[in-house]
Amino acid sequence: MKDYLPYILVVIATIFYVVSEKDTQQQIKTLENKIETQSDSIINSYKVIDSLYREIDTLIIESEIWDYNIKHNTTHLLSSIMFVESSYNDSAYNASEDAVGCLQIRRTMVDDVNRILKRQKSTKMFYYEDRWSRAKSIEMFDVYCKYYNLNTAEEIARCWNGGPRGINNPNTISYWNKVEKKLEENYALK
Repeated sequence: MKDYLPYILVVIATIFYVVSEKDTQQQIKTLENKIETQSDSIINSYKVIDSLYREIDTLIIESEIWDYNIKHNTTHLLSSIMFVESSYNDSAYNASEDAVGCLQIRRTMVDDVNRILKRQKSTKMFYYEDRWSRAKSIEMFDVYCKYYNLNTAEEIARCWNGGPRGINNPNTISYWNKVEKKLEENYALK
């Protein structure tokens, strides 16, 4: 038995080492999974923060150049529409409709706004690429709403969604419901 004792000790040590190594590998794997989960959480938090920054930027622009909130006794209307359209994403793109940017503007809208500006004898003109710019999208929105003399938050939202006669289109009611819900959420945050 004395002759086998060193071999037995080596076998026991090897078994202990293998078991210990397997446990260490499992701990490493667990820690790697935890790091990955926390990394995903951090990335998601950054996305939320970026979205909030975009909303703040929109509210600042809205308060500086857009007087509909005062005129129509509402707050954050443009921001609410922008949320419904794109979740404030300036890079949003709907290929099936060729709707672009934070307000999901189609080429026909750019054409309509340019037609309006031409009728008003303005030298200003928008290009399809301008749909990617938040500031220019808001300018187009402003031209459109003022030209069609949209008077209520519902009328503004439904006509933005369904064209100048969108208020008469029953298909725009669900869109208005989404905007109204976001308006109520914004009001509740005050």
